Amino acid sequence: MSKINLCFTDKYTSTGYRAATFDEIMTGARQALAARIRRGTVLTSPRLTSDFLTARLSQRPHEVFTLVYLDNRHRLIACEGLFRGTIDGVSVHPREIVKEAWKHNAAAVILAHNHPSGVAEPSSADELIIRRVKAALELVDTRVLDHVIVAGGDTTSFAQRELL
Repeated sequence: MSKINLCFTDKYTSTGYRAATFDEIMTGARQALAARIRRGTVLTSPRLTSDFLTARLSQRPHEVFTLVYLDNRHRLIACEGLFRGTIDGVSVHPREIVKEAWKHNAAAVILAHNHPSGVAEPSSADELIIRRVKAALELVDTRVLDHVIVAGGDTTSFAQRELL
């Protein structure tokens, strides 16, 4: 089994490089995903969506409720953290989600939030708010394609678990 070492250039070392820190690796991963996933990218793969959201949310020390806005062909319009919470909860307002979806002219959305606790299992509060948000968006013909919970490197997809 081979060991992989990720390095960072460093002109102050004799070799010109050193082992990369975890934060440098995560920053590089976020930059690589940002270059790969930008406006117009089609998000049809659950793995691609999961990787994208993990890079954006996994290291947050507090909950962030995020919306990924998509057009009618599931191409990325924008991705924004809409609500910021504490270490164990976030207040979500369906009215604000509808307003933002309309502002972006989104035909569909993917909802996401992180669990800083590291446990990706949805709570009953998660399931309740998703039903409320989905009902509000249905009134304005905006589809909810998925809700993804990010907990460290793990994710849970409501669509894959048939919870939507």
